[in-house]
Amino acid sequence: MQERIEWDSLPAGLRNAIGEQAGQITAARTLSQGMNSALAAVLDTPGGQVFVKGIRTDHPGVVAQQREATINPHVRPLAPALLWRLDDAEGWDVLAFEFVKGHHPDYAPDSTDLPAVLAAVDTLASLPVPDLPLKDARQRWRGYLDEAEAELLGGETLLHTDYNPDNILITLDGKARMVDWAWPTRGAAWIDPCCLALRLIAAGHTAAQAEQLVSRTRAWASAPRTAVGVFARANVDMWTDIATSDPQPWKQQMADAARQWADGLLASA
Repeated sequence: MQERIEWDSLPAGLRNAIGEQAGQITAARTLSQGMNSALAAVLDTPGGQVFVKGIRTDHPGVVAQQREATINPHVRPLAPALLWRLDDAEGWDVLAFEFVKGHHPDYAPDSTDLPAVLAAVDTLASLPVPDLPLKDARQRWRGYLDEAEAELLGGETLLHTDYNPDNILITLDGKARMVDWAWPTRGAAWIDPCCLALRLIAAGHTAAQAEQLVSRTRAWASAPRTAVGVFARANVDMWTDIATSDPQPWKQQMADAARQWADGLLASA
């Protein structure tokens, strides 16, 4: 997690470089959401509002930001369009996106935002997998699975995998847009519904309720019960490791949700 830097506290050279691309900046509003970018702000420019995010080029996270820039043209139906990029402005990598008005979804059991999120999962699953060096689901979770188990995660579907509500925007017309494409992955279609189910459990759903919701997606239809169980157990180990190494409350909550899900699957087996 990176500490967010206020717009006015950024190096003057960086602000000037952004202004040369964006045009005259009449106002800037630093955002609090998100964890991976030191710079995240909405800029008022002659052409309208622009969302910019940035990270220092010597930070390890710059690789994920580069992936986000590369995948953007292939996920435009869901992702805000990348308008321009500065790959080395005063030692910073900066991405500028179209500004999308909306709110982050509420994942609570009675939320009216959930149908739009489920529809976005289906839209993503229908997109062709681009010819890019994407992460492979079998490799991403290989540290928590044996070789045969990891093979169950293989597939030819483009996945987002990070359904943190901060990474989704519900627009004014009720559609879900997906942001923060740091981990685009190639794998089995049912993995994204599983990733969403974990977030739903963390937000207060029971494991059965979460599965009932994600079962509405077309991608879930291809989910072998054995493979889902393997993936659930892998997520218990993964989130336990994450929460142990950096015990933030939300990470512990995700580890608890993963255990609840895996236990529910065992009970229903």
